[in-house]
Order: sequence, then structure tokens, then C-alpha cells
Amino acid sequence: MKGRIFSGIQPTHTLHLGNYLGAVRNWVRMQQEYECIFCVVDLHAITLWQDPKELPRNIRQVAAAYIASGIDAKKGIIFAQSQVRAHAQLAWILNCVARIGWLNRMTQFKEKAGKDRENASVGLYDYPVLMAADILAYKATHVPVGEDQKQHLELARDIAQKFNNDFGRELFPLPNPVIGGPAARVMNLRDGTKKMSKSDPSDYSRIHMTDDADAIALKLRKAKTDPHPLPDADVLDEKGRVKEEAETARPEAFNLLAIYAALSDREIGDVIQEKAGKEFSAFKKELTDLAVSTLGPIGAEMQRLLAHPDEIDKVLSEGAHRAHAIAEPILREVEETVGFIHAWRGN
Repeated sequence: MKGRIFSGIQPTHTLHLGNYLGAVRNWVRMQQEYECIFCVVDLHAITLWQDPKELPRNIRQVAAAYIASGIDAKKGIIFAQSQVRAHAQLAWILNCVARIGWLNRMTQFKEKAGKDRENASVGLYDYPVLMAADILAYKATHVPVGEDQKQHLELARDIAQKFNNDFGRELFPLPNPVIGGPAARVMNLRDGTKKMSKSDPSDYSRIHMTDDADAIALKLRKAKTDPHPLPDADVLDEKGRVKEEAETARPEAFNLLAIYAALSDREIGDVIQEKAGKEFSAFKKELTDLAVSTLGPIGAEMQRLLAHPDEIDKVLSEGAHRAHAIAEPILREVEETVGFIHAWRGN
């Protein structure tokens, strides 16, 4: 094994195609090379208000997506973050290592808090330190990250390095990023300049992982395009990548081409050369068939699992026990390094 992976998704809304292509599918593949720990990060979720009646279902839905996509809960670990106390306990210790100036540079807080920053929760501000605790509680060596999480991983590395320096021992490894493959950023089906998002008010802007064949077909049929045929090879540079000016001119066209390429495990340049000059109506049918064949079985298995929540809860419970067995000795090591006295510990 190349090392230990840690990653997670917030249980805030229904998972969509962008979550699958940008994260979950790559995690399934990583199981062959890494020891994998995959978390439903519910502590992160409550940095923004969550309905307590909806949160349990959302947690189970993310876990169901992991399982249905092919993450092996026997080989790796699937659990809910709040079920392992080491995350919150280590986060407090790391809060005393991290520096205000570091957190002030985090751009995601500024984006999420918006203009009403004074009314944002302390948890939202401190989110990156909890993320560092998530990773360091398992001494994870690698973290799959998208563009929006790179800054947080750098902070986790800074915190680990400062802890090691402050206490004069190499307790934490510095986690390395693992960048996703093609279509790590899937864009909005109604606006190709925006990332596909769970928070967009239009349900037609995204394909949910639980959508059936009819819903997938309808959303792709309604996906925004332009009046021109599909682009040809002159939009590619010498390395086979889409030229920036071409993508800027036709964002929706290249979004659909990128989705097709990702679903078929091909480079977008190869797809463009093959589909050059086709009308969107014909291409959308091909894309629909591909999306349905890929996502259909996953969505069906998710629906089956969600109808049997005890099955999901069993996976989460077993995963939490295994995660606790890894994190607890590391937390104890951290606390002893800091100078705490141990008399008794419960989970």
C-alpha cells in the first residue's frame, strides 16, 4: 500500500454527478493502492444550520452513495465523523497550535460567510482546523482534494509541521494531496460557468446520484447548449487540452463533452476528435445512454439501502469502531506529548 487516505463529504444535500465524478469514483479506485478511510463529515455540516430531522437521512444518503458506488466497507472504513470523538478532541488541541493569521487567509470562509461575516458561526471560521484534525487523527499520508480544498490541506500541513516543531518530535506526517482525474470539476447543466452545486435552486442544474433513467434523460435533454455543432479539433492545444479561449466561448458545450469523457474514462481531446461536427441532439442521446448505464445501478442500490437504514447504520457503526481503534492511540500520543495526565478515557 502507498499510504493511508482520508477524505469525506458533507451530508448537506443529495449527492450529484459532480460528487461522483469529482470524488467518489476516484476513491473507489484508490482502494486498490491505499488504506482508505472515508467519512461522512457531519461535524463540518453543522457549521451551517442543518435541520435535525433531515440530517440523519442525509448522513445515511452519503454513506449509501459510498457503498453503492463500490467503496468496500470491509476493506476500507466508512463512518460518520461525529461517532469518533477524537476528531473534536484533537481539533481543540490543534486550535491551540493554529494561528489566527492563518485562518484569516482562508478564502472559503470569506465566500461562505459573505457580507454578514460577523454573524457567521465560529465553527465555520474554524472549519479548516477541524479538517486538519480529521486528517491528522489517523496520520493520513494522502488526501484527495479538489481546487477548493487545496488551501485547507496546506493549512493542515502547516499545523502538523508547527506541532512537530513546537514539541520537538515528528509525530504527524505531512499529508500530500491526491488530485482527481478527468472532470474533477463538473459544471452546472444550466450555466456552464458555474460549478455543479447542491445549493443551486434549480433541480435541472444537476443530476442526482439517486435520479432514475427518466430523470437523467430529462435533465440532459434540457441541459443548456448553443446553436452550433460540437467543436472540432482546432479547439485543442498541442497537448490535446481545450484552449482556454475556446472553453470560455462555449462553456456548456465543453461541460457536456467533459462529462462524457469522464463517464467513458477517456481524455476530452479524444472525445472532441470523435464527435466533431455532431449535432447536440444526437450527442445528448449518446451522453444520456452512457450516464444511465453508469449511474442507474448506483442510484438503484442507493434507493435500496435507504429503504433499509439499519443496513447503513450497521456499516457506520462497524466503521466507527475501526476508526476509533486507529484514532484513539494517536490522540493519546498527542495528549501525552502536550502534557496531559491520563486517568480514564471513554469514547
